[in-house]
Amino acid sequence: MAFIDAHRDRFGVEPICAVLAEHGVGIAPSTYYAARARPPSARALRDAELCVRIAEVHAGNYDAYGAAKVWDHLNRVEGVRVARCTVERLMAQMGLRGVARGAKPLTTTPAGDDLPEDLVNRDFSVDAPDRLWLADLTWVRTRSGFVYMAFVIDAYSCRVLGWQASRSLRTDLALDALGMAVATRRRVGRCIDGAVHHSDRGSQYLSIRYSQRLDDNDIIASVGSKGDSYDCEHDGVRCLAGV
Repeated sequence: MAFIDAHRDRFGVEPICAVLAEHGVGIAPSTYYAARARPPSARALRDAELCVRIAEVHAGNYDAYGAAKVWDHLNRVEGVRVARCTVERLMAQMGLRGVARGAKPLTTTPAGDDLPEDLVNRDFSVDAPDRLWLADLTWVRTRSGFVYMAFVIDAYSCRVLGWQASRSLRTDLALDALGMAVATRRRVGRCIDGAVHHSDRGSQYLSIRYSQRLDDNDIIASVGSKGDSYDCEHDGVRCLAGV
């Protein structure tokens, strides 16, 4: 059916059916026309609806979810009752795949070229608190799937000022961690005006909402060049470990 649909305007239905019959794929023109006139089946309509939901879940989790996690999300989070084999079949048809076993899920989606300057240049040493904040995203593998973590660390004291966890890499994940960090410092009367906020090139940190939150609190954005994200992450892990 799909082949005839793609070539009928060029060759016509009857000639295509004749050639198909010569190659052992027999389909009568009347069968084609009858199938085209027949309304979509309940399964076809259901599949079309599920394809939209599956694509949304897959894209909303940065293409990290495979069929098992998409199926679990649809049933447990969105309340969409669907069989796992159905999700596997539709994802295969759409060419959607999750992160391979053993591979890390993607946490950084690069933004455009209009970026803040790198004010750190891989030098994370500071002589006082609230001079330099490090922000990053990471992930934790759990029995129910990946859990993403956002955190903001004071480079001087290695204290985690703000953090948040989520099942998806939404912008609010990073925003909530930043909001907690600001509230932590404001609550004890600390002045954070002019603090440098350093992150990688992830779209969460370069979104309009995140940039506006930094401006509202007089925090200066700094973004590492390509390759610096490893150093920022490494320094953050060092702080968390208390080394």
